[in-house]
Parts: sequence; C-alpha cells; structure tokens
Amino acid sequence: MYLILVSSRNHIESTENLERSYMRIKLQTTLSLLAITLIFNNVYAAGLDVPACNRALAKGDFKAALVQANSALLTNKNDKDALICQGRAYSASGDLNSALLAFKSADALSENEFDRTITALLTGHAYKAAKQYDDAINSYQQTILHAKADASGTFQRIGQDAVGNVYFETKQFPLALTAYLAGSKFAANDNERADSYEKIAQTYHQLNQNDLALEFQIKVYVMYQAAGTLDQYAHSSIELGRYYAAVKKYDNAEITLNKIIQFSKEQGGAYFEAQGSYVLAQVKAATGDMASAKALVAHAKLIAKNTNDTALDEEIKQETQHMF
Repeated sequence: MYLILVSSRNHIESTENLERSYMRIKLQTTLSLLAITLIFNNVYAAGLDVPACNRALAKGDFKAALVQANSALLTNKNDKDALICQGRAYSASGDLNSALLAFKSADALSENEFDRTITALLTGHAYKAAKQYDDAINSYQQTILHAKADASGTFQRIGQDAVGNVYFETKQFPLALTAYLAGSKFAANDNERADSYEKIAQTYHQLNQNDLALEFQIKVYVMYQAAGTLDQYAHSSIELGRYYAAVKKYDNAEITLNKIIQFSKEQGGAYFEAQGSYVLAQVKAATGDMASAKALVAHAKLIAKNTNDTALDEEIKQETQHMF
C-alpha cells in the first residue's frame, strides 16, 4: 500500500516532491523574467529594435533576438537596453561568456541604482542558468544591495527570492528558507505575499516540517481565493490538500481536493481536475481505499489522454507509480 508519509517511501517521495517543487520554481522564475521584460519595454527602449528583441526573447526565438539586439548596437554601440537584451539572448542560448560581457558593458552605462539592480539580477540569472551557483548568489546579493540603495522593496524581494531559488535547487533548504522569509517582508500586496508564502511552504515541506508548511499554505489559499487567478487558486488548493495529507488530516485533504476537482470541472480546467484527482488518489491510498485510488488515477490518465497532454500523463505516472 502506498502511504504518503511512510518511512520506506521517504526517499522516493522526497525526489518526486523536489522535482515538483523545481517545476514551480522554474515557473516563478519565468514569471519574474516576464515582469522584467515588461519593465524594459515600458521604461527603456526608445528604438524599434530593442522591443523587437524583447518580443523575440518572450517567444523563445533567441537567434532573432540577437539579430535585433545587434541591429540596435550597430546604430548605437552604447545602447544599454540593447546590450541587456543581447545578454539575455546569449544567456538563453547557453553562451555565458558573451552574456556576461554584454551585461558588464550595460552596467558600465548604468545611470542609477535601478539600472545596476537590473544588470546584477540578470547577471545572476545567467550564472544560475549555467549552474555556476556561487557566482549567481554573489550577483543576487549585489542585486539586493543596489535595490536597498534604491529603496526598492520590490527588487529586494525579487533578489531574496532569487537567492532562495538557488539554495532550493541545490537542496540547501535551511538557507533557502532564510532567503524566502527575508523576501516575504517586502511583499506589497496579497498576491506577492501568497507567492512568497508558497515558496516558504514548499521549503518547510522539504524540511519535513509539514505543520509549518500547512500553516503557510493555508495563507496562500486564502489570499489566492480572494485575489488570485483561477490557476493560482486551483494550484494553491491542490497543494493545500497535499499538505493536509502530509500531516494526516485526511478528511480536510479530501474536502479540499474534492472541492477543487469539482471547481475545475465547472471551469473547464482539465489539468487541475487531473492533478486534483491523482493527489486525491494518494489520499485514498493512504487511508486504505485502494479501489477509489485506482479509479481516480484512471480518471486522471483519461483526462491526459483526451487532452493529448503527454507532460500531464508523465506527471501522473511519476506521482502514482509506487501506489499499487
């Protein structure tokens, strides 16, 4: 029988939970980069080539982004914004040295602490993408210092979260927790607080401090229920159900998961219906109801098949392979 918190399965579950958390971290990093792109497009970039570079980056067309950045730099070699976009494109293409050179050139043209905050942050991202984690941490620390000098709580939070992400991905969970807690102090609204608290919850979960994970995830759920998107609400509900199960509050887990499964059906959210179903299957298995568990897994797999979602199908297999 598969139990969510059985000692013989701890290693397997820890790996699966960590992989799931990594995917959330990657998503959060992507959203952070999208936000930075919006800043570039609105604050910087008077010419036509730089916005085109940023749009190409957003589409994942790194070659086109470099063409646009290089075009802008032919017109003005001191175009700071073109250098930044060029560096991001080089980093996304795996060319760390060229990315660092572009960011260094952009930083030399910085006019204020905000400019320096951005170049330090993107330098950190480039190092992180290349798995040079110590250098990434150093750059993120510089980001925090520049943001502090600029009195920017927003970028102090982003910098602390970036530090936390590196520590999380390198399994240094106590250090990740310290960074996430520090960043949460700069959250300016419920959406930002929810984002911070979710990172804190998943880190407590990795530290097997599931009572604290549950405490923070309840806050996330309440905030996203009031002010989040449908996806944020659905995801927070499923994680709340997962953490209820982790502390063996199975009745609460079932109520929470059944509610979000029904909500997802009504809203046409096939992915979250499937995810809620396989997490509920884990709860059923933990309480000994293997027949219901099998039916829920089958239902989740059917959704993946009907929606041609191969990634979802693989996720279901990974999450349920040790249940039966």
